[in-house]
Amino acid sequence: MLDAVKRLTIGRKLKSDKLGDTLLPKRIAFPVFASDALSSNAYATQEILLVLSLGGIALLSNSVIVAMSVLVVMAVVVTSYRQNVHAYPSGGGDYEVVSDNLGKKAGLVVGSSLLVDYVLTVAVSISAAVDNIGSAFPFVNENKVLVAVTLIVLVTVINLRGTKESGLLFAIPTYGFLIGVFVMFGVALYRYAVGDVMLAPTSGYELVAEHSFTGFALVFLMARAFASGCTTLTGVEALSNCVPQFKHPKSKNAATSLLLLGLVSGTIFMGLTLLARLTEVKIAESPEYLIGLPEGAHQQTVITQIADAVFGSFNLGFLYISFITALILVLAANTAFSSFPVLGSILARDEFLPKQLHTRGDRLAFSNGIMSLAGAAILLVWIFDASVTRLIQLYILGVFISFTLSQLGMIKHWTKLLKETTGEAANKMKRSRIVNAVGFVITGSVVIIVLATKFTHGAWIVCLLIPAIWLVMSGINRHYKSVRDELKPLDEDGFALPSRTHAIILVSKIHKPTLRAIAYARASRPSTLEALTVCIDEEEADALTQEWDRREIPIPLRILASPYREMTRPILEYVSNIKLSSPRDLIVVFLPEYVVGAWWERLLHNQSALRLKTRLRLIPGVVVTNVPWQLESSERFSPAE
Repeated sequence: MLDAVKRLTIGRKLKSDKLGDTLLPKRIAFPVFASDALSSNAYATQEILLVLSLGGIALLSNSVIVAMSVLVVMAVVVTSYRQNVHAYPSGGGDYEVVSDNLGKKAGLVVGSSLLVDYVLTVAVSISAAVDNIGSAFPFVNENKVLVAVTLIVLVTVINLRGTKESGLLFAIPTYGFLIGVFVMFGVALYRYAVGDVMLAPTSGYELVAEHSFTGFALVFLMARAFASGCTTLTGVEALSNCVPQFKHPKSKNAATSLLLLGLVSGTIFMGLTLLARLTEVKIAESPEYLIGLPEGAHQQTVITQIADAVFGSFNLGFLYISFITALILVLAANTAFSSFPVLGSILARDEFLPKQLHTRGDRLAFSNGIMSLAGAAILLVWIFDASVTRLIQLYILGVFISFTLSQLGMIKHWTKLLKETTGEAANKMKRSRIVNAVGFVITGSVVIIVLATKFTHGAWIVCLLIPAIWLVMSGINRHYKSVRDELKPLDEDGFALPSRTHAIILVSKIHKPTLRAIAYARASRPSTLEALTVCIDEEEADALTQEWDRREIPIPLRILASPYREMTRPILEYVSNIKLSSPRDLIVVFLPEYVVGAWWERLLHNQSALRLKTRLRLIPGVVVTNVPWQLESSERFSPAE
């Protein structure tokens, strides 16, 4: 039944040779992998205005200056990442660039930062989607966490169906968002040209300054607004991780998609910022500073306020923008669901994460990575009550750390190649190195600004989380290396046979599983063979002995006393004593058990055997052999049927 539900939910299994069929053309890959960067425009302008609102209405006019500064950073980052996808097309992205040029330790810093960033991408995007839905449907605001978790589960299920199927499903809403926003820009331009007045619902409200900002305080506030606006760059690095999922030529298609992303995203970001000023949008971090907002009312998002002002009485336009923005914010999480599993797979390949993350699932997607991402995002949404404002403080640091180290890695990459290159190719590499050098300075400056302006607002959590993940991944790598070294055979290691094989059959009562275990143990022809039981109830032990003698079983039965009614300890002590007295002997413990079908039946049976088997496996030189007896209920779950 569970398998049928799984097939219905995520679809039929795909063979490994069908992997090529899951690759995406540009027209599908662009909306899938760029949805995060595109959708961040839905809240990037809002985050700038929220910071500037602390200084009152007078500072809101600075939003355009802040936005232009962010566009400069975007242009540099997009240009440098176009070089990255050509130089490193394998899908490792920043992690591979940094590991290859700056070493594995620095690569782990990037890996840790990106893992945090992708989890936050899902949490922020889904939370922002809930806010936009709540602008049209107040009921959603009363159940934000529940709605957010439900949406994460929905996106998870879609991604488990595979990249191609999720891509086809997600491409339409992304294009729908682009069409909706550019139509809104066109209507706004027309109305502005004919002299119409477009005012947001909050244009008549009064915005009270929380503090007076002058001198250094004003510079600090502007820097904080700039850091918040840089959230529009998140998602750019995701394309460099998803190069393997493009159709051939992979690098060229990814680079083209990056250029298109920069042009489209930059236009939307600047357009929304200008319209926010034109329509006199007002928004505050705390509703009490927005005089005119009805008590208990929820603040509308900036993009929905702009849509309200631009479309006016055409309510359908407002509803379309509200709906499609919420939808693309939900689907923006898909960028993280595409990138996180790929990065997790590469880290698992390099033995920094559990190897299960390197395995593809039924639909050729990295299912374990998808599930891990969903679980972490749900935890964050629950902890931070699906609040975009609280989550955004954690968001940008991780991605800009990876930006900065990636730029430094590419500088070293070009420097190494220049030692072996001359002529026009060398001149081209020098120009590329200059681009990355500029990118390093700019993105490094953003990291410093983010740390300075957002540390006390929540960025300190990321400052602790990234090193913690780094330590965990380093520990996993040491463990795998230790296991590999311990298992590596030496030249002198051979196939020496044990001196003797001492076989023990564990018996609780005489039934069909016990008789099968006895037959199997005798057929293996060990050096010595005995049956072992633990006496917890003397009457039961006597009955077992009498039945043993009556059946004339040709194996000695040893009864272990257990005055404290323990089952596991007497057996472990007995086996350990044999091992101490005969270290070169191989001890084989035959464990009879009966097999049931339903999960609830498994809870009722074989729990003692499971505990005993787990403990026996820890004793060197002991082999545990399960001897199953299938009950009728197990036949319904037989793989052969």
